[in-house]
Amino acid sequence: MSAWLGLTGRRVLVTGLANKKSVAHHVALQLVEAGAIPIFVVRTEERREQVQKLVGGHACHVCDVRHQEQIEALAAALAETGQPLHGMVHSIAFADYSDGFKPFHETGKAAFLEAMDVSAFSLINLANALKEQFSEDASVVTISISTTTMAAENYGFMAPAKAALDSAVVFLAKSFKAFGKVRFNGVRAGLLKTSSSAGIPGYLDSYLHGEEATLRKQGLRTEEVASTTLFLLSPRSSGIDAQGVVVDAGMGVNYFDAEIVRRVSRPE
Repeated sequence: MSAWLGLTGRRVLVTGLANKKSVAHHVALQLVEAGAIPIFVVRTEERREQVQKLVGGHACHVCDVRHQEQIEALAAALAETGQPLHGMVHSIAFADYSDGFKPFHETGKAAFLEAMDVSAFSLINLANALKEQFSEDASVVTISISTTTMAAENYGFMAPAKAALDSAVVFLAKSFKAFGKVRFNGVRAGLLKTSSSAGIPGYLDSYLHGEEATLRKQGLRTEEVASTTLFLLSPRSSGIDAQGVVVDAGMGVNYFDAEIVRRVSRPE
């Protein structure tokens, strides 16, 4: 199966590694298994020290995407290797929920713009900074959410940021074709058990509800999201471009499951 993917020897930049629960970590494990060479990007020097055991001997760079000079420094450091990038995994998102739950209309401007900057614009900014280093058949994959049109109150202003991210995938795929064949796609994941999701107010209740709504009555696993990401990174998915692949174990089609309806209409 690893040989079938055609990822052997391909260099893939992986952003957003935080810990063993991260989507980025599961992607990295599968990249190594497939014979690819992951190159990591983390936000701080402290984070790099924390995850050093996870990345083994693979290169790990520091770049806070909120700072343009750090993005430029990352691009320069990668260019020094003289080797192309065959892919990039954008697994970066941030929303400041430190003030607790608020109705959406009370969202603060600073928090909203920061979420947009880190969660959506960073994909555009990184892609532009690295455009000369991507191989002709490079694949860029970002991690999004299964739907941005459902008003999950506790997710708040992060949903519009993810909607912007989904749209950016399409526009990047189009604009990059002016000078190459780099593909851009998104993996639109359902609810996951990650450290970042734990910071969302009331997330556990949402996760348990989402798990019941899946067709298999079992929550989505992070490694399943990683597997779809690997396929989109691979030459095997060469016909897929400017798309968002939903990976949610059927949750999005099952809200009228008979048992869920019964519990609401006839609670015991």
